Amino acid sequence: MDQLSIIVPCYNEEQTVELFYTEVEKMVQYMPDIQTDYLFVDDGSTDRTLEKVKELHVRDKRVKYISFSRNFGKEAAMYAGLEHASGDYVVIMDADLQDPPSLLPEMLRIVREEHFDSVATRRVTRKGEPPIRSFCARQFYHIMNKISDVELMDGARDYRFMKRKYVNAVLSLKESNRFSKGIFGWVGFKTKWLEFENQERAAGETKWSFWKLVQYSLQGIVSFSETPLYIASILGGGMCGVALLAIIFIIVRQLLFGGSAFGWPSMACIVILIGGIQLLSVGILGLYFSKMYLEIKHRPIYIEKEICVDDMYGNENEKSTNINVNL
Repeated sequence: MDQLSIIVPCYNEEQTVELFYTEVEKMVQYMPDIQTDYLFVDDGSTDRTLEKVKELHVRDKRVKYISFSRNFGKEAAMYAGLEHASGDYVVIMDADLQDPPSLLPEMLRIVREEHFDSVATRRVTRKGEPPIRSFCARQFYHIMNKISDVELMDGARDYRFMKRKYVNAVLSLKESNRFSKGIFGWVGFKTKWLEFENQERAAGETKWSFWKLVQYSLQGIVSFSETPLYIASILGGGMCGVALLAIIFIIVRQLLFGGSAFGWPSMACIVILIGGIQLLSVGILGLYFSKMYLEIKHRPIYIEKEICVDDMYGNENEKSTNINVNL
C-alpha cells in the first residue's frame, strides 16, 4: 500500500496543532487505500507547540516530529520535512488550516489517475488581507513573471502534493537561501493547479509581517532573476552617456558664447542623481554578493534539537540529546 507523508511546518502554533490533526483525520477516511503519517517540524517555537505535537505522538504513533535548535524559517522547516519524509507521496500543509484539508482526496486522485507529478494550490481571492498587502503581493508575482524564466502563479501556496521523484528533484537543490515557490517551478515536471477561496486562520496570529514578506520577495527576485543586475548596468551606461553629452554641451557653449560655466544648482542635481543611481547599483550588487557569501560559507540549512522520525527501514528513530547538523 502506498504511503502519504504530511509535512507540517510549525512556529508558535500551539492553538492549531490539535485542530489541524482533527481536520486532516476527517479527510484521511476518504483515502482508505493509502497509509498516512504526519511529520511536524517545530521551527524553534517559543510556546507549547512541541509539547502539543508530543501529546499527539503518544496517542498516534503515525505522528512524528523534528524540533529545531532555534527559528530557522519556514523554508528550512519545509526542507527538513522533505528530507525526512518517507512516503511515496508527500504533501506540505500549514498548521493554521489556511490550506484546506478537503482538497487531499482530490489531490491523490489527480496524481494517480491523471498522472501528474505534483498538484499545487493557489488562492483566487485574498479576502481578509489588508488591501496594501494584497496589492503588493499581486505586483510581486507580476514583476517576477516579467523578469524571471521561472513562472510563479499569482496566489500560489506552499500547499503542494508531490510524487517521490518530484520530492527528490527539489531536494537535489542544496542552496541555503531557499525560495521554494521558485524551486518548485524550476525543477519542472507535470503540475496541475487547484484553486480555492482564501481561508482565515483557525486560531492564533500570522507570523508573516509586511517587512518579512518584503524580505522574502527580495530573496525570490535575487534567487531567480538576473534582471536587476542588467537594470543597474543599463542605468550606469545611460548616465555615462548623458554625462558625456552634458560635457560636450558645456564645452561647445563655452567656446561659442564665452563666459564662465553657470548653472550650479542644476549641476548639483545631476551629481545627486548620478550618485543615487550609483548607490542603487551598488546596493543591487550587494544583494547578490551577500547571497553568494552566505552560500560559500556552507552553513547548515537547519540544526535539529530533537527528532522522532522513521529510519529507512521503517523503525522509529528518536533523539533528544544530540544536535544534528544538516547541510
